[in-house]
Amino acid sequence: MSKPRTKIQQRNSETILDAALEVFSQHGFRGATLDQIAEVAGLSKPNLLYYYPSKEAIHVALLSGLLDTWLDPLRAMDPEGDPVEELLAYVRRKLELSRDFPRESRLFANEILQGAPRIRAVIEGDLHALVQEKAAVLTRWMDEGRIARVHPVHLIFSIWALTQHYADFDVQVHAVLGPGEPDPYPEAGRYLETLFRRLLAV
Repeated sequence: MSKPRTKIQQRNSETILDAALEVFSQHGFRGATLDQIAEVAGLSKPNLLYYYPSKEAIHVALLSGLLDTWLDPLRAMDPEGDPVEELLAYVRRKLELSRDFPRESRLFANEILQGAPRIRAVIEGDLHALVQEKAAVLTRWMDEGRIARVHPVHLIFSIWALTQHYADFDVQVHAVLGPGEPDPYPEAGRYLETLFRRLLAV
């Protein structure tokens, strides 16, 4: 059994992950180096390697933590709640994650665009199982006549696409909206609520 980390070790580990997030977000996995991560973290390379044995180990740790954060709102969808309100709450939480964690969203998107070489097992395992579980809940709500009948998995995909777009394409969003509207999230939230209320209405 491994010893629990001290506060200093925990702090250094978090510093390394935050530095790695910055470097990976700017340069991608292939372009990032351990030297860059160590420099941003303010640690020596040997010190960094004490915590994580390779660049891939850091990347996997980042993605694993990110997936937990990203999937928590879907896990929180209550099968016994009001269907429309549960789905709208999910949309709001996903939009908030895009607003609050744009670097993490782009890191995940880059991994998927590369074919998910480091998290394919998680996507095909835990993520697949969770989506199927929630799709069954959505199908039951449709069978009960509580929301309109649409493909449940593609409904989840559309929520991902319409919320994570604001993080993954942040530069494009701001450029197209123009300088007069610096924060797109309030209006995006209103738009998405209207869109999904109409889509889900029986």
